[in-house]
Amino acid sequence: MSRLTLRPVTPNDWPAVHSWGSLPQFCRFQPWGPNTEEESRAHVRAAIDAWSRTPRERWVFLSCVDGQPIGSGEVKIHSVGHRQGEIAYGVHPDLWGRGLGTSIGNALLAVGFGQLNLHRIHATCDPRNLGSARLLRRLGMTYEGRLRHTLLLRDGWRDSDVFSILDNEWPT
Repeated sequence: MSRLTLRPVTPNDWPAVHSWGSLPQFCRFQPWGPNTEEESRAHVRAAIDAWSRTPRERWVFLSCVDGQPIGSGEVKIHSVGHRQGEIAYGVHPDLWGRGLGTSIGNALLAVGFGQLNLHRIHATCDPRNLGSARLLRRLGMTYEGRLRHTLLLRDGWRDSDVFSILDNEWPT
């Protein structure tokens, strides 16, 4: 059986990150991309830098199955005092529809609730990204509503659907 793991991003991971970050379908609902090689390298450098910041606000991971990179994930702290955070994730499009995004999401929630002691974790997605919305619901997250015009994309303003889960709702 394949096993998903999360590990910190390393400098040598930029080709893997570029393999999905350079694809139009991967970044369709994001304000960045498709990335050039230099943009992918810069993203990896920023992810590595986030691990050494004090206080640390971002935990950026490479998601691997049997040691092979298949995507990425992040937990971001929005408020230490109020124990609020956010998750984000991505899976190489060649692997969509196999449950890997759900596995990444569950692993990120385990970091947020288990290691970082967060009380509330939220995630957002473009309302047109029906797969991501289904994934967030599979994680046990509750749809909270829609924020209007939160990001400027290549094709205009993007709304963001907001989902969240509380520590007492997450099955440990």
